[in-house]
Amino acid sequence: MERLKTMILHELNTAKSLWDLLAVLHYPIKDVLKAIKELREEGFIKVAENGFELIDKGKGFVKSVTKYTGNICSACQGKRVVLDDAFNEVLNEFKKLVKDRPQPSSEFFQGYMKEEDVINRIAFMHHYRDVADKEIVLIGDDDLVSVALSLTGLPKRICVLDIDERIGSFLKALRKSHGLEIEFRKYDVSENLPPDLISSFDVFSSEPLETLSGLRVFLGRGISCLKEDGVGYFGLTVLEASYRKWRAVQNFLLRSNCVITDVVRDFSRYPMQYETVDYENFANKLGLPSHGRRDWYKSTLFRFEVLGKPKILVNPNKKIKVQSIDKNEDLTHPLLDLDVYRL
Repeated sequence: MERLKTMILHELNTAKSLWDLLAVLHYPIKDVLKAIKELREEGFIKVAENGFELIDKGKGFVKSVTKYTGNICSACQGKRVVLDDAFNEVLNEFKKLVKDRPQPSSEFFQGYMKEEDVINRIAFMHHYRDVADKEIVLIGDDDLVSVALSLTGLPKRICVLDIDERIGSFLKALRKSHGLEIEFRKYDVSENLPPDLISSFDVFSSEPLETLSGLRVFLGRGISCLKEDGVGYFGLTVLEASYRKWRAVQNFLLRSNCVITDVVRDFSRYPMQYETVDYENFANKLGLPSHGRRDWYKSTLFRFEVLGKPKILVNPNKKIKVQSIDKNEDLTHPLLDLDVYRL
């Protein structure tokens, strides 16, 4: 906590909003809020109209700012891929097709990544030769990665498993109107995995629930779908998935005979205000200043490979209970009571 408090003080060398801080601090939201509360109580910062500001004690702590800076690459924004003309064409078409997409539902804790980051994701996958002539399964697809993949014309097969029938209807309509070859099956990850999907795919992709049971089951189902030497992609935040969960995920992958090949921080950005749900309302609940608009909710992209045959740790033939909300870490969920974090 002391390290985080020090980082916040240095960030507040100039006044910043809550979103500004969350965008640059790689800590769970709950830890950032706790640190802000302690710094205010200790007389280092104050809540101002434009966000948080240092007061005399805080200014004394931050005596100088180093002249050395290390900036993220402006061309790729730290993603390691830059879109070429062909992928930019896919991006333009993708934006047109998803305009009438189903809006997120808080029932499924949905939200979708920015369109540019969807295309960056498939460009990253293609860089590793994980798209062309591959059979790809997506467990959950409110991001509509399947649509972007289909627009390239590269995959051999694209199969979407999702509990939300609205996504299925949308994909079926696109298949009819634009000839996109995307299979859809309504599927709840807590249920048995259909036998014909087991060991049937080259690549698995998902943005899993970030409860411990959700992470285990989403990744477990995905690994069960993979053939020998298969590949997986998934996103994981820090904001609502503590490093305790990261460690559990890494251990799970290792025990599944998988090796993590890539971890790209802040790869995907998510809007947090939609027509149907507002995931930024927690700031209002807490009486915190939230001025300014910026992309603050981000997930890290993981890529892993199976070394030969995967070791199946989550029985694909067994129904498993999945916790959908972590009341200690999913602070953006509209149903949670956050009084404990109020300043």
